This record gives sequence, structure tokens and C-alpha cells, in this order.
Amino acid sequence: MLKDYQHILFPYAYNILGAVEDAKDAIQDVLYNYLATPRENVDNEKNYLIKSVINQAINIRNKKKQVKLGDVWLPEPVATEGADSNINLHDIASYSMLVLLEQLNPKERAVFILKESFGYSHEEIAEVLSITTEGSRKLLSRARTRLNESKQPATNRKAIPSGILDDYIHAIRSRNTHTLENLLSREVTFFADGGTKMNVVKKVSVGLHEVAELLLYIYEKYDKDLSVVTAEINHQPALLYYNDTRLVACQVFGVSAADGKIFQINNVVDPDKLKTIDKA
Repeated sequence: MLKDYQHILFPYAYNILGAVEDAKDAIQDVLYNYLATPRENVDNEKNYLIKSVINQAINIRNKKKQVKLGDVWLPEPVATEGADSNINLHDIASYSMLVLLEQLNPKERAVFILKESFGYSHEEIAEVLSITTEGSRKLLSRARTRLNESKQPATNRKAIPSGILDDYIHAIRSRNTHTLENLLSREVTFFADGGTKMNVVKKVSVGLHEVAELLLYIYEKYDKDLSVVTAEINHQPALLYYNDTRLVACQVFGVSAADGKIFQINNVVDPDKLKTIDKA
């Protein structure tokens, strides 16, 4: 029973925290406290645990240090190939959305996720977060305004052009700048997160020519001797780079639903964030 709850609660905690281990810690703390305290007044066990995990995740996020100016923090990637048959994986937010949600404070993020991902009403959100219904509406409005200002292209889980990763790999391996640039949007953004253990060539790169040049340099300098496997990470196409059997990099691609162009490349090389996929 508790194992079932761990699966049910995981998307709520992970979507707020963007970190697998932090999400598991939040769930473990809530379940431990739930088992260790009287439960006579709990009418709906599932709703009680969801509310507790969401608030625990908000508390954890509030305690985390803010990312330093100029630094990049990318969410921990989660493999979602089996999402069609696993309702809990289906509820995991897309990778580009998680990157976008980093602009919000924890409560704005929680309201947005509960409303947009889980279909909660403002009355239900108010009860979960112990705020007023009007407070929920204001937080959602503020969150939407901040996210809309980013002007990020819309993504569609089912509208990824087939073969785009094969074309991307072929263009880079053949050093075909023209083909590579045709796959990228003019405003394409590249993010790299090496954590505290790995240095990266560049943390942020923006624009068609700059990103294409950086991708070719990274491949020639670091990736050309690695094996590459296609994957689905947080419902988006991804490439996993292996040194023998060890996962050393995960690139997650944001692809526009409008024109099929790559608008975002998230390069995770932080070994701590690759552990979950590497064990899968």
C-alpha cells in the first residue's frame, strides 16, 4: 500500500522540486510522519497525503539556495518511455516546462502545476495550500504572466517529427553546419548543467549560429568517441551519451509544435543528476 502511494505521490513532489532524490525524501518524510501520528481525523487518506507532500515539497524548495546569477540549474531527467501504460509517469511535467517553471517561486509553481497538470479547481488548491480561493487565482495569474513573458514555443508530446534526432546526429557527425542549422530555430537556446563536479564549455548559448557552432565544438572535443542512444526524457526526445556502459551526458530537446524546429537543448552532464537514468 505504501509503495503504491510512493508512485502516486511522486509526480506531485517531483514537478515542484525538479529533483528525484528530493522528491523521494519529501514522500518518505510525509509517509513516516503519517504512520507515526494518530489518523482518526483523516477522512480521505490519498488527498491528505497529496496535500502533505505538496506542502513538504514547497518547504524543501524554499530552503534550497537560490541559483547564483549566471549559473544554470537544470531539472533531474526522468525516463518516460512507459508513460502510456503508467499513469504516474504520464503526470510527470515535460522537461521544457520544468525549465520554464524555474522562473516561479514555490507557491506560484505549486498552484500552476495543480491547476494545469492535475486539473485542480481554485477551491481545491486553496484547501491544499491553506490559502484563499482568491489567493489561488492571483498566484495562477502571476505565474501565467511570468511564463508568457518568456515567449517559449508551445510543445506537443505527440507532434515530435519522426527522425529528428537521427537527422541531428547525422548533421553533427558529418559536421554539416547547414543541415544542423536547418533543424534549429533562430532563437534556439542551449543550457548546460555540470553541477559542482563537472565543468562545461558554456552554460548558456542563444541563437542559431552560436548554438550550432557550440554543438559542433562539443561533439568534436568530448562526444565523438561516445556511443549515443535515443530516449524519451520527460516526454521529450533525448540523446544519451555513454562511455562504455557509463552514462556521461543527457541532451533533452524542446521541439516546437508549430514548425518542428528545435528551440531548446538541455545538456545535463552533472553525474548526480544522471544516476536515476543510469540505473534504469
